[in-house]
Amino acid sequence: MKNKITFIFCLFLSTAFSFAQKTVDASTILKDIKAGKSIAYQNASINGALDLTYMNDALKNLPNKKKSSWWGSGNSSNEIKKLIDVKISFINCTFKDDVLAYIPDEDSGYTFTASFDDETIFKNCNFEKKAMFKYSRFKSTTDFSGTNFKDDSTFKYAKFDNNINFSNTKFDEIATFKYANFNRNVSFYGSEFLDSAIFKYTKFNSGVSFKNTKFKEDLNIKYMNVTGDFNITNMKVNQEIDSKYTKINGKSFDKYLLEIR
Repeated sequence: MKNKITFIFCLFLSTAFSFAQKTVDASTILKDIKAGKSIAYQNASINGALDLTYMNDALKNLPNKKKSSWWGSGNSSNEIKKLIDVKISFINCTFKDDVLAYIPDEDSGYTFTASFDDETIFKNCNFEKKAMFKYSRFKSTTDFSGTNFKDDSTFKYAKFDNNINFSNTKFDEIATFKYANFNRNVSFYGSEFLDSAIFKYTKFNSGVSFKNTKFKEDLNIKYMNVTGDFNITNMKVNQEIDSKYTKINGKSFDKYLLEIR
């Protein structure tokens, strides 16, 4: 009987530790990406800012004056682009500091951005600080499902070329998808927006689902364009919807609502 109790106790401890989050420094992750290693973390707490633009590295080789960028863009703009070409997977992870794929650096006058060439997963994660993905391009499968954005977040001008999932996400602050472009059907099923949600000028080229999505404040879909399935079953908006110039398969938002009632 004593051995049985000891076994059960050890099994309990093992299970408890398996769910505990280990701590990882952001600098370690950035070093591995730079070395070409795929990134896969589960049940981890990430400490320190995760600067996916590698701004400090880029600044070492940039001229003091605003000239052509060398960090992958090859044009005369002040945008310095970094391409993350390894797989990235974070599942049930907590980011204690900023996650940055976009940095407008006032001191240098350059804007640093990061895009993602391979699979990019941030599933069931918690962003406790900023999550900046403005101008990011996601070329492969991308998954933000079940994730909580607790601070400022932006996907403004972001492009999603492949499968993308935002189902059951939660945005505590203003969520911006202005000018974002989705080439595949995307789901915001069951998501919750506690502050304003901005989808102004957003393009959904293969449909979008807002089924069971809750918008606690206002929803801005002005100039939004949807081609394909537009699922708003049980979608709830507590305040105003700005749908001026919105097009759903060529029809106005108001006309679409009349047709589905």
